[in-house]
Amino acid sequence: MNSYEVKLDLFEGPLDLLLYLIKKQDMDIQEIQISQITHEYLETLSLMKELSLGVAGEFLVMASTLMQIKAQSLLPPSSPDSPEEGPDPRAELVSKLLEYQKFKEAAKFLSVREFESREIYYRNTVPSFSEEDLHLEATLFDLLSAFKTVLNQAQAEIKELLYEEIPLEQKIREILDLLENTDCLQFLEIFSSSKTRRELIMTFLALLELIRLKQVVAKQSESLGEIRIYRLKEEKSTVPSGNAEEMIEPQEESHGQE
Repeated sequence: MNSYEVKLDLFEGPLDLLLYLIKKQDMDIQEIQISQITHEYLETLSLMKELSLGVAGEFLVMASTLMQIKAQSLLPPSSPDSPEEGPDPRAELVSKLLEYQKFKEAAKFLSVREFESREIYYRNTVPSFSEEDLHLEATLFDLLSAFKTVLNQAQAEIKELLYEEIPLEQKIREILDLLENTDCLQFLEIFSSSKTRRELIMTFLALLELIRLKQVVAKQSESLGEIRIYRLKEEKSTVPSGNAEEMIEPQEESHGQE
């Protein structure tokens, strides 16, 4: 399969991925089950590489740190008489996660306040809210987690039979066609027609590309909830009032006599 590298504005870093996995597993940051988190992290990293998402070096550095912490956790505890070793990488990681979590919460709070400050309505004016306004936008890691479930469920059912090159543009058009006559689709419905693992991957890359181009948006009713895909409506151009025929009728050249 050709490499289709997708660069996303919603791309996040390794600390974001760790916080997501910790929340998904309902763990306390102070008491991380390092073996399980390392396994989940490496699986996600492997999927990101397979999807050619341009994994940055910082993700690999974090993978190395997690494996080091996991290796140390398997060693017998050192005796009190043994010489002091260097800084504890686990304690350093927990400290970074706690600090980064505070930063993200502060940024989210400021973002909400900025949004609320724009929601000003005049007296006797009733604001209108759509269903989409009540949803949270899904992150890249939400999408990757949901797609990993799709791949796992399909492994027993889908087999590679023939090599088939599937254009990304074709999958983009198929997704837009699915959204043509409906307000939204469940995440799994996007992959309903995919027959091979290759096709599943190309469909997911097409979805990421549509999100990057701001033609669709992925939303959840709650954090870690079911993902739905909405097509963003294009603003219609304002048509001047008046008879349409008069607007397009060519203007006759005047031949006035001097």
